[in-house]
Formats: sequence, C-alpha cells, structure tokens
Amino acid sequence: MNNVRPESLKRIVSEEQAKKFVEESVKELKEQIGNNKVLLALSGGVDSSVTAALLIKAIGKNLVCVHVNHGLLRKDESKQVIKTFQDELGATLIYVDAVDRFLDKLAGVADPETKRKIIGKEFIDVFAEVARKQDDIKFLAQGTIYPDILESHGIKAHHNVGGLPEDLHFELVEPVKFLYKDEVRLVGLALGLKPEMVYRQPFPGPGLGVRCPGAITKDRLELVRESDAILREEFAKCGLASKVWQYFTIVPDYRSTGINNNQRTYEYFVVIRAVNSVDATSATVEEIPYDTLFKIRDRILNEVKGINRVLVDITPKPTGTIEWE
Repeated sequence: MNNVRPESLKRIVSEEQAKKFVEESVKELKEQIGNNKVLLALSGGVDSSVTAALLIKAIGKNLVCVHVNHGLLRKDESKQVIKTFQDELGATLIYVDAVDRFLDKLAGVADPETKRKIIGKEFIDVFAEVARKQDDIKFLAQGTIYPDILESHGIKAHHNVGGLPEDLHFELVEPVKFLYKDEVRLVGLALGLKPEMVYRQPFPGPGLGVRCPGAITKDRLELVRESDAILREEFAKCGLASKVWQYFTIVPDYRSTGINNNQRTYEYFVVIRAVNSVDATSATVEEIPYDTLFKIRDRILNEVKGINRVLVDITPKPTGTIEWE
C-alpha cells in the first residue's frame, strides 16, 4: 500500500477544493467498491464520521457501521454515537458491547505499544465476527488520516494503520488517509455534516487507553472518564471549547501522598493537557486562565473520588507528542 501523499493532491484550504475532493473521492469509492458492502469502524470521532459520510454518499445502504464500545470511550460516548448516526442520520448501525473483552485482554499490560497492538487486534477480531453475521461484506473502511501514517513510522503504532491479518479477506478502504485534520474538517463541512460534529476535538483510536498510562484498570479508567467530563464541561462554559483544538485529562499509574479531612491519602493524580494544532504534526500549549483552572481543579478534587492532586502539562509538540502514549 502506497502511504506517500500524492503530489497531485494539493492542500485543501477552501470550500471549493473540499467539494472537488468529495466528488473525486465518491467516484473512486464507487469504482473500488461496486455493489459490495463495506464494514466501517465508527467511533463517532471526526475522522470516522467524515469517512462514513463519504461512503454513504458513494454507496448508501451498502455501508454497515459498527460501533464498538471497548470500555475506553469518554463519558456517554456510545449514547451520543447512537443518537447522532442511528437516530438522526438513519445509518445502519451495529452496536457491540465488548468492554469486558478488551479490558480482559489489556489486564496487566503496561507497555504502550503492546496496548495499542492488543486494541488494534481486538478491533479487527470484533469486525470479523460481525462480518461473519452479515452478507457479502468485502471491504473494511477506516478513518486513517495522514498524521497517523506519519507517526506510525518509527514513533508509535496506530491501531488503524497497517495490514489486516492474512486470514481476513477484507480489502481496505481509507478515503481520507492522505488528509490532515484541518482538511478532514473542511471535507466534512462540504459533505453537510454539522459544525459541532466536524469541529469536535480529536480522539485517539485506542481511546482512553492512551490516557491511562501503565496497566489499565476499570477504576483508573473511570477516574480519567469523570475528570475528562468535568474538563469538557468547564471549557464549554467559559468558551475555551471553541478555541482549543484538543483538551483532555490523563491519569498515570502512579499515586502520591495527600491529605483530606486531616487524614493522609495515597491516591492518583490527574494531568490536564490543552493544545492547539492545525494538522497534528506539531502543537502549542493553550494557556488556561487561572480562575477556570482553579474551578476545574476544585471540581475534580471534590467530585472524582480517588484523586488528590491536579497537574497541568505545558509541553509542546515537539518535544512531547499530543497524547502521552
């Protein structure tokens, strides 16, 4: 598979260029897929949503969307995906509850690359099982974008980059794999997707698994989920949600001493990360006003049981990557 961005593909910076990309992509998808069915990994994020919209435009009901709840999603994520795509957009959507399956496989695994590979393999396995219950599934669609491909070479693995196992006979469909994130958003608007969907902040394929450094546990995942929900709520209230490209919390597998009600505590800490970027290949740190930061801190300490410390990551990319793993 050629993973070098074609020289003929100019940067998409306008509505006209985005519409042209849509027209050309729809034509190519129709030629590639024909009357066959496509299985799409639909997380509900920007990349998979735009991929879904392109495929719906190209092949309509021959697209089968599969939403896998692997237990690594943000708070109420699956409910929102079902509401948006099944209830509002009328897409064919298969929901798979695989929480226990994924967490069992990840139990005790601390190495970031190993975790990513496990998550990626389980995704493929889940799709294969769903496909066996469908008729005439020939293709597997993925929302791979160009920064995924770039980062997969010598930096870190991406669950949605690379070949399928030899025993699976799906052909791969990746209609936005040569686009940067800002281009994907323009294409989404050209397809008629709602701005709130198109400008939703990026979310990694392995989900909260990369925001739970170390061996993943249900308890620590819940700490990430709840603290992240508070961060997003407060950013929305103060207007930062529309100004910051990506913001989230991390809960490493490390505890520190604290004090609460005159009693010693030994609990986890939360790290807040907020960055701005155009294409995800570099990122700058967004300054969070102290009054907002203190409110977020107080809510996390008061509402998320098991946390006794709140930190802020001020590292740009480079030297750090946007995600911690």
